[in-house]
Amino acid sequence: MKIKQGAPVLLVSLALTALGGCGLTGSAEGDADSTGMPLAGTSTSRDAAAAVEQVSAELRGLTGVEGKPSDGLAGVTECPGKDPARHFRVFHPWSFYPASNDRLDEAMERLKAALPEHGWKVARYGPDTSRNKNLSLTADHGEKKYGVSIVQMKKNDPPKLSLTVVSGCYEVPEGKEVERF
Repeated sequence: MKIKQGAPVLLVSLALTALGGCGLTGSAEGDADSTGMPLAGTSTSRDAAAAVEQVSAELRGLTGVEGKPSDGLAGVTECPGKDPARHFRVFHPWSFYPASNDRLDEAMERLKAALPEHGWKVARYGPDTSRNKNLSLTADHGEKKYGVSIVQMKKNDPPKLSLTVVSGCYEVPEGKEVERF
């Protein structure tokens, strides 16, 4: 099986925009800034990256299907309207390749059912606007301050789920700097 690594920058940018704009938003408890972006707390870039990769691992477990995840690593990006020297978000683009292509639908259905049981709120589920009309799901976890975009790509060779997990805005601890990677 040939597995393509990484995600095109445009797709990551679109996912960050989609999750930051309409899905990943603060709750009524006042934990969002004036842009509507949730505040995730204080962390170093490295610790936040490890945390977002852990969320991805939990999502992988929710598929309930044997398969192989890609080796994508977390990255750091700016928070809209915030000082880039003090604030950041982390994102983790990765793919999941079921051991058997006929289990792709099952993996997506299991995610759709399991996410709400684990604190996620599904904001969107249905075909996207691509030529292939890929099934897509967008969900937010208000307590953990994460959003996820999942796209089922049946016509890829091999078929896969493409996932991007994005955090809310973090502030670096006093005396630390935002690391970009």
